[in-house]
Amino acid sequence: GSSALQQVMVKLFLLDFFQVLSGCAIIVRGQPRGGPPPERQINLSNVRAGALARRATQNQPETKDTPDEPWAFQAREFLRKKMIGKEVCFTVEIKTQQGREYGMVYLGKDSSGENIAESLVAEGLATVRREGIRGTNPEQARLCDLEDQAKAAKKGIWSEGGGAHTIRDLKYSIENPRNFVDSLHQKPVNAIIEHVRDGSVVRALLLPDYYLVTVMLSGVKCPSFKRESDGTETPEPFAAEAKFFTESRLLQRDVQIILESCPNQVILGTILHPNGNITELLLKEGFARCVDWSMAVYTQGAEKLRAAERSAKERKVRIWKDYVAPTANLDQKDRQFVAKVMQVVNADAIVVKLNSGEYKTIHLSSIRPPRIEGENKDKDKRFRPLYDIPYMFEAREFLRKKLIGKKVNVTVDYIRAATTAAETGPVPAFPERTCATVTIGGINIAEALVSKGLATVIRYRQDDDQRSSHYDELLAAEARAIKNGKGLHSKKEVPIHRVADISGETQKAKQFLPFLQRAGRSEAVVEYVFSGSRLKLYMPKETCLITFLLAGIECPRGSRNIPGGVPEPFSEEATLFTKELVLQREVEVEVESMDKAGNFIGWLHIEGVNLSVALVENSLSKVHFTAERSAYYKTLQSAEEVARQRKDKVWCFYETRFPTEEVAQVSEEKERVANYRPVYVTEITDGLHFYTQDVETGAQLENLMETMRAEIAAQPPVEGSFTPHRGDYCIAKFADGEWYRARVEKVESPAKVHVFYIDYGNREMVSSVRLAALPPAFSTRNLPPQAIEYTFAFIQVPQDEDARADAVDCVVRDIQNTQCLLNVEYGGATCPHVTLLFSDSKDDVGQGLVKEGLVMVDVRKEKHLQKMVTEYLNSQESAKSARLNIWRYGDFRADDADEFGYRR
Repeated sequence: GSSALQQVMVKLFLLDFFQVLSGCAIIVRGQPRGGPPPERQINLSNVRAGALARRATQNQPETKDTPDEPWAFQAREFLRKKMIGKEVCFTVEIKTQQGREYGMVYLGKDSSGENIAESLVAEGLATVRREGIRGTNPEQARLCDLEDQAKAAKKGIWSEGGGAHTIRDLKYSIENPRNFVDSLHQKPVNAIIEHVRDGSVVRALLLPDYYLVTVMLSGVKCPSFKRESDGTETPEPFAAEAKFFTESRLLQRDVQIILESCPNQVILGTILHPNGNITELLLKEGFARCVDWSMAVYTQGAEKLRAAERSAKERKVRIWKDYVAPTANLDQKDRQFVAKVMQVVNADAIVVKLNSGEYKTIHLSSIRPPRIEGENKDKDKRFRPLYDIPYMFEAREFLRKKLIGKKVNVTVDYIRAATTAAETGPVPAFPERTCATVTIGGINIAEALVSKGLATVIRYRQDDDQRSSHYDELLAAEARAIKNGKGLHSKKEVPIHRVADISGETQKAKQFLPFLQRAGRSEAVVEYVFSGSRLKLYMPKETCLITFLLAGIECPRGSRNIPGGVPEPFSEEATLFTKELVLQREVEVEVESMDKAGNFIGWLHIEGVNLSVALVENSLSKVHFTAERSAYYKTLQSAEEVARQRKDKVWCFYETRFPTEEVAQVSEEKERVANYRPVYVTEITDGLHFYTQDVETGAQLENLMETMRAEIAAQPPVEGSFTPHRGDYCIAKFADGEWYRARVEKVESPAKVHVFYIDYGNREMVSSVRLAALPPAFSTRNLPPQAIEYTFAFIQVPQDEDARADAVDCVVRDIQNTQCLLNVEYGGATCPHVTLLFSDSKDDVGQGLVKEGLVMVDVRKEKHLQKMVTEYLNSQESAKSARLNIWRYGDFRADDADEFGYRR
């Protein structure tokens, strides 16, 4: 009845969307109410249009492709262009037992609109089913009249020729998709969207050649439908909504598609509609997320996609409803600020000084500095990352020249949480990292690094939002660097930096000294600041590293340079002052002299400022008497006088004290027992202890090693079969590839086992796979450990780390891996104290260290040792008079009173 008809029209007229299945069938949907509305298929009554082409069923070889019937596609197109996006109403006349509905469809809100079936017949695109027509129905009679008129006018299917020219040559697949995409040169192609698989994947008919292709939207991905093992599909959250969003705007619309790339046979493209770009709309409404792997080929501007995604995140819509920004806990002032660059730590990290005076380490977001692949091959050489990793030096220099001392804009992108050792396993744990985009003069420093091939871009998991806010620019910069073969991407030989480190190398330093003295002012870069007056310099012309001491001044000593470990007042301030003024800056140096440890002494200038004078002016140093011979003495005197009158910093503690050294009085002398035996020195420790092997038992050790290695070669141990425990004896494979007897001292993890080589005295940290059980035939019962620990008698090792290192270097150079004569003089808490003689000259090794001013004398009270003590003290007085090494600034023990924390 009419009431039923009216009900259908009210409930199921369509707003802005439906689909034309063929020339006589459509799918309608009601008005959306919070989600995809239900579908309803309506077949036009009393008319028939040609069937559209169908592809053969997949995996069924007996089926074949079915082509279009003549005029079928034109009928479909007639309805599509007339109805898609229009409002319609319909009546249902017949409903079959199978549920198929037949009726009439009208444009508009009621049946007074255009009758679609009549329009089809009038254009000759459909035939009338006359077998079911009753003459009493005026609508059916009108269809017959319209068909007769179309026949008379020879329209459509009634035209001459049979309509073979209307059958499409559909191409369901492309033999070489990559070449096909490249041949279009990213020019827009007219197309019709035939199917929407999910929000970001569609099936499109490319015109005019009728290629039917699947296109994935470049740069984005929508939630999809997961196919289960039973054939059902499970939608991810918002998958159905995203699909409807795309369908309601694009399905069977005329669009243009830019085919942009074809990686792995997947065609990527951008769909352009007169009303907008669906890719950007999906992102803005929270139906999709950006994907990095296809973002690079997006031709419409990746920044638009990132901005659309950012908008959805900020509004927390749909897939971003639980989104938390990486910098959500930061105030605006902590998220964006201006700071001064003080140091370049690495090719991806800098230290900046905030306006508050606080120092902060900033890592450049989303980039990775140069790194070496595999293990360092040259095991005999100390690995220095700055010079040994290809392009690390170039990257550091780029940042240093661009940033040091400059103010930069810092925008924090994310905070990388600290990792614990449990999370990283054998990999070292990292502290919390502040990762940011750093710009200077509008230039993104990370992007500049990457574009020069001096860093690479980190690839993230798709759900990892902790990345640079300019990530796409970084990817584009890397692509340019790869294309142009720059830096790390170059096929040329990598640059090699042969930089000689002559710090503490006395002989090498002596060779450089005359040249540097004659050169006058030489260019240098301050690589490290040990203290206010002690620096490490890189000399570009000489390609060497030197330790440089400021002449003419005496700076407060730090904790590592003073007995007891208590720093002198204002030592930290002096160090900080020197760092802020010269660290990693280009300076000029005048070398005047060199101490016995191979350290150069002279004057350092930066932008017209003499660093020695600057320290004195700021009350962070005093003038040393050695300045009297220099051209800067008057300037230093004037600066010191002004600073002294201010009574500031070092001068508020100033006292003049010259205590005299008390020398033990020798009451009587008697001969000591000297029973020297030949030994072979195998190892020297940082504390100036050493290990020796008795020459008499050397043959036994050699025989044991040969036999043991032969047995191991015949029956190699199973890798990983040995579980180390503290105190276990075992065999360990050393860096030379040979096996040695060892004792386990500490087990941190399977990858970090500390072992002591019992026959040679050296220690190493190895992986447990390089350890194996000690064969019983070669146990310590058959041959005791051959490395015996001793230390020098009558010697006091300097507390200063650098001075101690100088002494150790001298001993290593003179006696390691050589034969000497050893005599035990007295016992000790950890090992015997001995004197060593060179086997050829019979000179006392320890007394030679005292003569060179490398160590002090330990005054013993035993009567039978007084003759030796006296000889050692005379050698010490000789070194003090010549101001050698530790005595170069006079008797530094003037302040070694008990109140300064020093005890002999």
